Amino acid sequence: MATHTLATPIAEADARALQVGDTVLLSGTIVTGRDAAHKYLVETFVKADPIPESESPLLEALRPLLHEGVIYHCGPVVGQNEDGSWRFIAAGPTTSIRAEIYVHRLIAHFGMRGVIGKGGMGPKTLSACCEYGAVYLHAIGGAASLIANAVKEVVTVYKMEEFGAPEAFWVIRVEDFPLVVTMDSHGQSIHGDVEEASAAALRRLIDQHA
Repeated sequence: MATHTLATPIAEADARALQVGDTVLLSGTIVTGRDAAHKYLVETFVKADPIPESESPLLEALRPLLHEGVIYHCGPVVGQNEDGSWRFIAAGPTTSIRAEIYVHRLIAHFGMRGVIGKGGMGPKTLSACCEYGAVYLHAIGGAASLIANAVKEVVTVYKMEEFGAPEAFWVIRVEDFPLVVTMDSHGQSIHGDVEEASAAALRRLIDQHA
């Protein structure tokens, strides 16, 4: 296990150098997104042909952020400053598995290098990580206020009126955001290991009481 200091955009070689168990201190600009955001990205930009003209400006804004970038599964608690700018009050991770049906498509389409969340993801995401060079990064659950300290600037927000603050695309600048690699581009997933171990323990219990 090693500690890596990374900044967005992340090169494929740097993503592939990460291994399960490594610690990452991430800096740079990232985008938050939850269920509604993932569904919107896939249905509007991945599946749609042609892309709706009204949505093209947002695509042009998000594409360079997602390419070799990171999406953070987070529904932040935000506050607005007197000058109209925003700040993150709490920025804890949300459960990632709900986005399993979307994330592999986003990695392939946008060339994303990472997904941040909690709880891990499934085989489709892991396969995409292996094929395209990406990782799943686990953020510490229950430390929302601490994580918010790593958010140094809220750059802008998209789709807040349509989706609401928790589901909107928040573009944020982070410094030394502490993360752990729990799914890598080599087919390793600590979440899969935990699931297998739990299943084996359950089978032993069942056999003992059969």
